[in-house]
Amino acid sequence: MRVERYILGELQTNCWVVGDDADGPLIVIDPAGDADRLLDALGDREVSLVVLTHAHFDHLAATDAVLDAAGARLAVHEADAARITSPAAAGTGAELFGFSVTSRPADLLLRDGDIVKAGDLALEVLYTPGHTKGGICLYGDGHLFSGDTLFAGSVGRSDFPGGDARELRDSIYTKLAPLPDDTRVHPGHGPDTTIGRERQVNPFFPRA
Repeated sequence: MRVERYILGELQTNCWVVGDDADGPLIVIDPAGDADRLLDALGDREVSLVVLTHAHFDHLAATDAVLDAAGARLAVHEADAARITSPAAAGTGAELFGFSVTSRPADLLLRDGDIVKAGDLALEVLYTPGHTKGGICLYGDGHLFSGDTLFAGSVGRSDFPGGDARELRDSIYTKLAPLPDDTRVHPGHGPDTTIGRERQVNPFFPRA
């Protein structure tokens, strides 16, 4: 797996560009903003899919630009699908911060256990509500793209519309804590970490 990180947008969100080891087509996870910069980085490489880990504006501001340039499809969990087209608090949340950021409707509605593919790359959808109702992580080949479900030493907020602290805890306990310690975690904000490190230092992880 090839993994590239671009820190984009007003809230310094991690956008992940992921492909197989054979220069196959790419999956862009959370095209957060700074569309011109992201498109320059993508160049003429093929993008087959854009995946949103959740509906918040700081994770999708460059979505339409990437879709237009690449002719790719857009995927989001079905529980957040209606949110991405509205800037309201219960939509992308952009209006809470004085912005008006939305995305076009998704082409593909995801559910827990689905597999998203590009070339030889395959990532499993882990449904992890709590930050939003439709929050997901993507897992494959020892890598976890955790969106705002899990950060290094912390987790995403649950006090925005659609958030639920108990759901977030359950998502951590049932979907992420069982993963192998050497799983490399690529979060929506901040530095990479591992499941093993979070098991030791993250107060939101279960203790043995």
